[in-house]
Amino acid sequence: MKGKSVLKRQDVKRKKPRIDSKIWSILGLVGSCFAKFTFLLVGLVFISLLFLSLYQYLLSSPYIKIEDVIVKGVDEETKGELIEMLQLNFDESLLAINLDELKQMLEKHPWIRSVQLEKQFPHTLIIRAEKERPRALVVLGSLFYMNPWGEIFKEVDQMDDIDYPLLTGISNDRRVRETQLNLAANMLMLLEPEKGPFSLKELSEIHFNKDENVSFYSLSLPAVIKLRGSDLGVKKDELKKIVEHLKKTGLIHMVKAIDLNYRDGAAVSFREGEKVNSITRG
Repeated sequence: MKGKSVLKRQDVKRKKPRIDSKIWSILGLVGSCFAKFTFLLVGLVFISLLFLSLYQYLLSSPYIKIEDVIVKGVDEETKGELIEMLQLNFDESLLAINLDELKQMLEKHPWIRSVQLEKQFPHTLIIRAEKERPRALVVLGSLFYMNPWGEIFKEVDQMDDIDYPLLTGISNDRRVRETQLNLAANMLMLLEPEKGPFSLKELSEIHFNKDENVSFYSLSLPAVIKLRGSDLGVKKDELKKIVEHLKKTGLIHMVKAIDLNYRDGAAVSFREGEKVNSITRG
């Protein structure tokens, strides 16, 4: 029995794991991982320094310096102004140019709506500019140009062209003004394909009254046209019929106003103050 007891104790001792060998195993694993990480870190630092050196070389390299600036989409005068605004250093590398900064700078030009820039290696900077297009003159203290999107973009100078329709009665309140200008832009867009008295060439003024009610004037008509600006699209044909009828009857030169703010048609008033007894129906 004693022999059995001794054997059991010896067997138990054999099965006990050695703690010191486990510690060395863990330390070896940690050391291996640390060595790999260090090697990877050194490799990354080396590659970064290599790329940085290459970048610094390219910044001063004569092989990619700016030699040519191509400007598209504008006239020669504006082209010269844009190039002058850039203040480019032609000893500078094309790689060093920040296109976002140049874009913001060029779009400050009052006649430029948007700009796209492109580097064409090794030596060329390409500028594609969209020039603003005046659609009307906004009377707001001074005269300002408005583009086809209802945006005011430039105060009118003495030498600027003023052969555009006038927008009057514009509010000083920003929100109201934006609504009015958007409405005016939509009206001008509807009149763009027209010919004769309702063409943009003949349109003299759009005056904003209360709410969306407007009065507009044509150089070819003695009468003021009154309507809700948002109704122009649906009442344009009706207005043409009324004007054509007044021309045929010889009454057009006596007309003072044509009011389209009626559900069933329009009312025509004459210069003598007499109002037509019937409402013209569409």
